[in-house]
Amino acid sequence: MPNTSAKPKGPLVWLDLDQAELDAAYDQSVYAPNLQLIQRQYSSNSDLTRRRLGNPQRFAYGPSAIEKLDVFQCKKTNAPINIFIHGGAWRSGQAKDYAYHADIFVKAGAHCVIPDFINVLEANGDLMPMAEQVRRAIAWVYNNATSFNGDPSKIYLSSHSSGAHLAAVALTTDWEKQHGLPMNVLKGGLLCSGMYDLKPVRLSARSAYVKFTDEMEQALSSQRHLALLNAPIIVAHGSLETPEFIRQNREFAQAVKDLGKSVEFVVGQGYNHFEMPQTLANPYGILGELVLKQMGLS
Repeated sequence: MPNTSAKPKGPLVWLDLDQAELDAAYDQSVYAPNLQLIQRQYSSNSDLTRRRLGNPQRFAYGPSAIEKLDVFQCKKTNAPINIFIHGGAWRSGQAKDYAYHADIFVKAGAHCVIPDFINVLEANGDLMPMAEQVRRAIAWVYNNATSFNGDPSKIYLSSHSSGAHLAAVALTTDWEKQHGLPMNVLKGGLLCSGMYDLKPVRLSARSAYVKFTDEMEQALSSQRHLALLNAPIIVAHGSLETPEFIRQNREFAQAVKDLGKSVEFVVGQGYNHFEMPQTLANPYGILGELVLKQMGLS
């Protein structure tokens, strides 16, 4: 936890946080000094995964150059599918650096899909194209699952950080109205360390690169659209994350529970924001074990 005692507290901006504290609460580097080290591990472990499994098949799911996804296939036919939505503060991240998640699914008898999508800087500060591309990737997987021996009735999401924000938006989408798909196109989801109400995010330093509007805040705050949630979910965070990420995940899980919908809430003790998703790559890890169980593979 950063030491803020040297500076006097300013006017409160959100809950009991002043502007500096709120900015820090949405800046993972303040609370995770090993950020760059862990991200290098993501990349090197992904290289090892490709050596073990071979390069993924790559397909276009939309018209723009970035709208492509990687498919790591298991040997099983009519297999379940897990789609991983990566994070990166909405500003960064590539599918190739998250291939390390594929091993656990492929070895358990599932296909792993990792889409690329536009980042908010390329979208001129607009998060809406990111959300829509994630939806298009999911729709493509549903419509084309049989082409890579996947089962379109067994599609699951896993996600991390800003990717969990986008995954939660997908899980609270009116699929029938917007894409002509079944409302239960997604059979389950893992949301690790995400954001589910954009109001405090809008008040933070992230507004320097995200051009928040009232429409964007409302449309992409999944906690305000839980009536559309049709799948059981796992919500998780590390105990060493920022106070706002801890609060966002705790309150989101509680809101889902209060509606009588299926949610499992998990805290990874001793893990920071960037260490938590690494537990997804291990069948005995905190997240890996839960996701395999959710998919009926354990």
